[in-house]
Amino acid sequence: MNTATHLPGHSSSATDTRALRRMQFGWYMNDWANAAFSATVLTVFLGPYLTTLAKNAADAGGDVHPLGLSVRAGSFFPYTVSFSVLVSVAVMLVVGTVADRNGRHKELMCGFAYVGAVATMGMFFLGGSRYLLGAGLLVTANIAYAVSVALSYAFLPGLATADERDSVSSKGWAYGYAGGGLLLIANLALFEGHDALGLSSGTAVRICLASAGLWWALFTLVPLTRLPSRAGAAPARTESERTEPALSASDLSASGPSEAGRPVAGSLRELARTLRGMRRYPLTLLFLAAFLCYNDGIQTVVSQASLFGSEELGMGQTSLVIAVLLVQIVAIGGALLLGRIARRYGAKRTVLGSLVGWVITLALGYFMPAHQPVWFFALACMIGLVLGGSQALSRSLFSHLIPAGREAEYFSVYKISDRGTSWMGPLVFGLAYQITGSYRSAIISLLVFFVIGFAVLAKVPVRRAIEAVGNPVPERL
Repeated sequence: MNTATHLPGHSSSATDTRALRRMQFGWYMNDWANAAFSATVLTVFLGPYLTTLAKNAADAGGDVHPLGLSVRAGSFFPYTVSFSVLVSVAVMLVVGTVADRNGRHKELMCGFAYVGAVATMGMFFLGGSRYLLGAGLLVTANIAYAVSVALSYAFLPGLATADERDSVSSKGWAYGYAGGGLLLIANLALFEGHDALGLSSGTAVRICLASAGLWWALFTLVPLTRLPSRAGAAPARTESERTEPALSASDLSASGPSEAGRPVAGSLRELARTLRGMRRYPLTLLFLAAFLCYNDGIQTVVSQASLFGSEELGMGQTSLVIAVLLVQIVAIGGALLLGRIARRYGAKRTVLGSLVGWVITLALGYFMPAHQPVWFFALACMIGLVLGGSQALSRSLFSHLIPAGREAEYFSVYKISDRGTSWMGPLVFGLAYQITGSYRSAIISLLVFFVIGFAVLAKVPVRRAIEAVGNPVPERL
């Protein structure tokens, strides 16, 4: 089914409307499914556990030696995550191009989801000093997660009219935080009660890790059965894009039989055309630059909040876990609230407002008293309030700036700015701490990302940017 011709307002058939709602629910449940990996595995359990495995295998100097390299055991987990992010950048770009060429977005999305889910379930077998097995499973799962999420973004333009897209994107984020938070609550209950259940702490962690993979695999059945194969509003191209057409079967045949048998090689050439072609849309690139900047600040706040809480504010492990849960829970309401605000004031204004909220949150964090968990919980609630909405509305706003038929490729580039450039914020954070010796100075240094991101986004003429790619302009911007 071509969803572009069956959106509300374009069809008088109740059957078509029900079919669209069914597809939307399938898309929401994809976020519900994969958020378990992010919340349970990446955010809470795997980092400390894999670090313990690495320390068990370390030599007398505290180093492990993967592939003959000497690495401090305490640095092994972040290095592994960084490696997986770098690889995922290349894989996302190639798979996004392949998906737009063959139109099998759902099959590729769910296929990578199941690869990630199986790798995550395999973490149950981690133990002793199997840190290399843990690293291999983490790299596999994190790459699969990144690719699957990037492909899921490509479905958004075909699941809602221009005026409904902010609401649909916000609901997707809310489902994600709800699903990830629900499983995290269950896993934290299991971990806290492992003695009563006759389990060691290591066994409890391994069960929690595997449960995220099982959850991911189980609920991916919903999008697998409800989404169409092809993502996007329509495969048609704008007039400017027709001057650089996609590679066709005849193009491949003309290049020789060996090239026709290598679709990935053809996709790499198509990808090069896409990246060159993006220069036709400077306003889309300007939005990407703004998103790259402020989202790097967002990702750094999320990743360093626990360090700030433990080292600067003196929070214990229990308080840190409660704060993570509060972020997950409040982000549900925050995504829905900002989605409703965007319906009245437009996505761009709402995102700009959320960036002001981030600045206020960082300022309050700088002045927050130590050893006062209630204030730290309040900070977690403020982060959750602006976190889901700012990301959901950025996703929907970017979906308007993509030429029809190129959704997976463009969202792969978008996802790179989400994952592949997240080194800038941690670098600034680390340098600020090194110079001042204070995590308060480090956290306030991140203001620069939100201020610059705000300034650049404010200069993006969204209406002209949407018209430039040939998409319908929403009533509210």
